[in-house]
Amino acid sequence: MNVSSRHHLRSDEIGAIADALREGLDVELDADSFELVELTDEPFDVVLVDGDPLVWYPEGEPFVTVRGANATAPTTGVVTVDAGAISFVSDGADVMRPGITEADDDIESGDLVVIQEESHGKALAIGRALTSGDDMVGSSGKVVESLHHVGDELYEFSV
Repeated sequence: MNVSSRHHLRSDEIGAIADALREGLDVELDADSFELVELTDEPFDVVLVDGDPLVWYPEGEPFVTVRGANATAPTTGVVTVDAGAISFVSDGADVMRPGITEADDDIESGDLVVIQEESHGKALAIGRALTSGDDMVGSSGKVVESLHHVGDELYEFSV
């Protein structure tokens, strides 16, 4: 991931990020520094929050990274998977219904979601919901497309 430019965000830009995260995940980012990192070889930008890549812009909308989810512990917009799904989700696999133990009922198809494991509540991936939250638990079918996961380039990103 090659950095094109870096600059500190204005207060209105920080406010827009805060509003989006509060509305979508019920989380607050309490930080002193917000720096936008534009990348030349990726279709998204990253926001360093106090130096850590905690926010990104998949498809133009601000959302937490896996590190950001683990730092903020979202209470909404969360899909929980069982122990059998951990290795697959951590390797970037899409999420299938049989591996889901719980999903936020307020999730709508197309929403960005945090995928976490059930034992410790740690985030494993960020994905896009392919169906509503109340339709995610079941016996077959793909319900979340994986966009970012533990161990990928974004997870390992540092400047």
